[in-house]
Amino acid sequence: MNLPNLPGSDDVADDAAICSAKGCRAPAVWVLAWNNPKVHTPDRRKTWLACEEHREHLSQFLGVRGFLKDVVTLEEWEASAAGR
Repeated sequence: MNLPNLPGSDDVADDAAICSAKGCRAPAVWVLAWNNPKVHTPDRRKTWLACEEHREHLSQFLGVRGFLKDVVTLEEWEASAAGR
């Protein structure tokens, strides 16, 4: 499955896991799980992918808005999804 480089993608595939930061084409290492409480139910999780360089910036962007719920490695996220 190919994952477009779009913030908010709900699917994560490591064959095309690219950082969600604008203009970045680096491989993703992190998954930032978030939701907008004005739009999403509390249990809904949207995801942004991040490389090492952009993890902190993207986390801060979501965090100041109160959207950030969790930051885990892509490996942990995929293992968790496989165990559902």
